[in-house]
Amino acid sequence: MKGRQIVLDHLNGQEAAALMVDGKLSDLLIDADAPRPGTIYRAVADRPMKGQGGMFLTTPDGKAFLRQVKGLAPGQTMLVQVTGYAEDGKAIPVTNKVLFKSRYAIVTPDAPGLNLSRRIRDDDLRDQLKGIAHEVMEEGDMGLILRSSCAEADPDDIAEDIAAMQDLAKAVLADAEGPAETLTEGDGPHTAAWREWVEPADVHTEENGFEDLGVLDAIDALARPRVSLAGGGYMFVEPTRALVAVDVNTGKDTSPAAALQANIAAVKDLPRQLRIRGLGGQITIDIAPMPKKDRRQFETSLRAALKADGVESVMAGWTPLGHYELQRKRDRLPTADLLS
Repeated sequence: MKGRQIVLDHLNGQEAAALMVDGKLSDLLIDADAPRPGTIYRAVADRPMKGQGGMFLTTPDGKAFLRQVKGLAPGQTMLVQVTGYAEDGKAIPVTNKVLFKSRYAIVTPDAPGLNLSRRIRDDDLRDQLKGIAHEVMEEGDMGLILRSSCAEADPDDIAEDIAAMQDLAKAVLADAEGPAETLTEGDGPHTAAWREWVEPADVHTEENGFEDLGVLDAIDALARPRVSLAGGGYMFVEPTRALVAVDVNTGKDTSPAAALQANIAAVKDLPRQLRIRGLGGQITIDIAPMPKKDRRQFETSLRAALKADGVESVMAGWTPLGHYELQRKRDRLPTADLLS
């Protein structure tokens, strides 16, 4: 099926959303029992983590860990926001730089100023958006970021979104004192899909949408580590406890250019595979053997794929054995765990 489809349904009783692009699963969001990223707590400082410059905090959902804090004493109350999912046995990762994010606007308390997405390049449109922002935002310490989705949006919808995020921010900031408490929940899959998947698409909310539109078949394929690549190559994407191993192979093609073609095809599809499989952390790519002179082209393709993906990633570089390593933010739980 050509085009983009957003399918809102449920899996194993949990809310779920799928993005299909030209018949392929491009993104998948499944709710979990763990605290959602974006959740805001009023937390209480517990004890410092010596040597790491961090602090353990008490929240209604258990221990959280805040990195790089100074001047925070045990017993002190503060607002923090969940940034990702915790690994087994570890504390919830949080930040004290809370954001209020919606489809068109991000309100940034204690970071004043107006910023527009660089993807919006039309000067007249930028001036129009600035006018809307100045009209809606009140004077104070709050800042505002207008997202690229504003480019095709109705001005009234943008103004309404800004006002809603500003009101939510004011309400949360006014409730900063007291015992540990959950002040806002992070967005579920359906709301997150509306917020993040902003390009034009057909939206399907009918019951059994996952089955009717091929989403279940695409999810079943995630149980297999082997991924076919354009050009006849393939790769295996296999998570271990320590890292995610990616093994690239050329297949039956033994021509001199086969290795580079397979490696580039692999890194172009790798962000999608990590996204729909819910994988992050350390990623080690065992490339198909290729000359060192081709490494620059490989890195350029990988950098472009990661930039388009949008998930915070660090290109760590080559190992002595010729593997390539990445560090990717854990912004979701492994899909296999959610479906088991």
